[in-house]
Amino acid sequence: MDTFDLSRRLAAEALGTGILVATVVGSGIMAETLTRDVALALLCNTLPTGAILVVLITVLGPISGAHFNPAVTLVFTGKRELPVNEAALYMIAQIAGGIVGTMAAHLMFGLPLLDLSTKVRTGGPQWFAEAVAAFGLVATILAGIRFQRTAVPWLVGLYITAAYWFTASTSFANPAVAIARSLTNTFAGIRPGDLPGFIVAEFCGALAGMLLMTWLLGRPRARGPVPIAETQR
Repeated sequence: MDTFDLSRRLAAEALGTGILVATVVGSGIMAETLTRDVALALLCNTLPTGAILVVLITVLGPISGAHFNPAVTLVFTGKRELPVNEAALYMIAQIAGGIVGTMAAHLMFGLPLLDLSTKVRTGGPQWFAEAVAAFGLVATILAGIRFQRTAVPWLVGLYITAAYWFTASTSFANPAVAIARSLTNTFAGIRPGDLPGFIVAEFCGALAGMLLMTWLLGRPRARGPVPIAETQR
């Protein structure tokens, strides 16, 4: 990532978030077009999202780190791996890219460029689900970087695929994506008024994941001298 200047990194973050949102929104629209079965529609929304994450993290990760998510950016800022001023620009690029992604999906399906969602997603269980989703995402990323860096694209893609189904909120886990999804009144939408609870929960879950994994992944203590009794076994 150090070999790419800030403008290229910001472009990669905007592009990646935009394609991610276009995939989420577009596959949701396609699913609604093809079936009235909500479970099948969710599956049709889940698989493309997990798949595109593998692609995006693989091809754009070397440029910007492939955050595509303000909560993830906040975590890396908290770990002092990204300066605060650059983190702010990352978040702006992610949000802008996400909004363009919604617009692109709407254009592909002949819908208005922006259409505020009326889909209700609120309440304690939904917020807790978002905190759990963001917590698990950050834990997956940090442990993956530590133990199996090359597998991170697959780990994130598979985690989100699973979290779509085990969280009550279908795992937005991403403030930029949540904002973009408030601008589509389709399968993937969320009412703008429900955003604050989601966003706060996502940031809280991500920070909790960072704190736990920072401790859990701390360097193990070096083992002391081997006792004489063990050397004689």
